[in-house]
Amino acid sequence: MNPDIGAYNAAQDPTTRVLCDALAREIDLGLPQAESKIWHRHPVWFLDGNPIVGYSKLKDCVRLLFWSGQSFAAPGLAPEGSFKAAEARFTAPDQIDAATLQRWLAESKMIQWDYKNIVKRKGRLERLP
Repeated sequence: MNPDIGAYNAAQDPTTRVLCDALAREIDLGLPQAESKIWHRHPVWFLDGNPIVGYSKLKDCVRLLFWSGQSFAAPGLAPEGSFKAAEARFTAPDQIDAATLQRWLAESKMIQWDYKNIVKRKGRLERLP
């Protein structure tokens, strides 16, 4: 696990820490080639500079966000925002279904919208081949 992500997780309350550690382990397992770092104060994983997945502590849950998740075929993610992102929310570690999370991670490698260049394209997203 990236040390900065480990520090982020360690700063959480005990239940949230276990949940975040479980998410980080599963994401690292599903995206071993990804670069992970703290981005905008939250753990995020990138492929070729494009944000793929991350999580953040909200008031009453941990939100797992896939930047291109609205385009995934696997069910279980809810649309988030006005672009292509989708999320799942967790309040306890036992709510994480590892098989489902691995399906989402597999899709995240194949289905990506180009968030890396969204500013250059003035807010317009293009799907990566």
